[in-house]
Amino acid sequence: MNHRHEQAPAHDPEQEAMILESLDRFLAQQVKPHVHQLEHDDIYPAEIVEQMKEMGLFGCLIAPEYGGLGLSTTTYAKIIERMSAVWMSISGIVNSHLIMAMTVQRNGTEAQKRRFLPRFATGELRGGVGLTEPDAGTDLQAIRTVARREGDHYVINGSKMWITNSLHGNCLALLVKTDTKAEPRHKGMSLFIAEKGEGFRVSRKLEKLGYKGIDTCALDFEDYRVPADCLVGGAEGKGLQHVLGGLELGRINVAARGLGIAQAALDEAVVYSQVRKTFGRPICEHQAIQLKLGEMATRTQAARLLVYAAAQAYDRGERCDMEAGMAKYFATEAGQENSLDAMRIFGGYGYSKEFNVERLYRDAPLLLIGEGTNEMQRIIIARQLVERNPA
Repeated sequence: MNHRHEQAPAHDPEQEAMILESLDRFLAQQVKPHVHQLEHDDIYPAEIVEQMKEMGLFGCLIAPEYGGLGLSTTTYAKIIERMSAVWMSISGIVNSHLIMAMTVQRNGTEAQKRRFLPRFATGELRGGVGLTEPDAGTDLQAIRTVARREGDHYVINGSKMWITNSLHGNCLALLVKTDTKAEPRHKGMSLFIAEKGEGFRVSRKLEKLGYKGIDTCALDFEDYRVPADCLVGGAEGKGLQHVLGGLELGRINVAARGLGIAQAALDEAVVYSQVRKTFGRPICEHQAIQLKLGEMATRTQAARLLVYAAAQAYDRGERCDMEAGMAKYFATEAGQENSLDAMRIFGGYGYSKEFNVERLYRDAPLLLIGEGTNEMQRIIIARQLVERNPA
């Protein structure tokens, strides 16, 4: 498999500064005041999503020739970091969608790019990736959803699980088996651009520990028909390659989310430690708290450097599965550890739903699992280490 990818657009610091300033204003004015209620009640943030469409966020990585902003991966990582520090759920609404869009941009036919990318960029078509099944997560080759060719259509039957953006979205990059007897198994896998229609059914919305507001669902496909010209790249048997090609970007995104959580937990803890007093003085003057703050700050900055290094390698068009794996592993663990340390600093208040720390603590564990578990990341890092440094 070819692990190189097209070089991303050049990093533009002026454009980045302008976009991040606009994003910070949007997050402060339109998102932050509503997060607590939306998250608590698990309400889909429809109005916020409409504003995100207007800002062009659903097309931020799509090339300008197809109606997108064409931002660098480095700028994108900073966008996701900032979003996640305010409310991680809205970063997922963008990310799953962009993995689908970038799969089409990288692997689609020219006709598919011209047909779908402009609609992805505006958010008119919005969705994510349909990979995981009830019995197939890390081992994607074990999927059982099958597509059978019938004239100028494929008929799809099967089920998917844990699919983000599938209730309120209207399109998925859907991984299926077009040849169930192929050996090795990945040669029988294909990817389709699947718009909602008859036979495409959301069977239930899944209840989650955290990551509220965003829709994560179980799906059933019963004689669902998709046009043959929606087969990504126009050739069967390349679906797993198309999907794996998007994992580096997906892992950089999830790493940036972990960084956002780590930074938010640190910020909350620093402010609270100066306000809360025990034994007649602010708790930030107690050594036990100082030790935690010192660890949290160092962890956050180390995560930031790893995330940006992986994004910059991706922007240069280099193979970066090891770099993305390191960033994903370390930054998501940093998010988890910082959220727990912040809760300890807050004491009893950290366990209350009135404070953000409790939400950060519930959101963080997802990142240890999604886009390849952190156990898998360490294996990838070790294998790459050996491959790049032969004895």
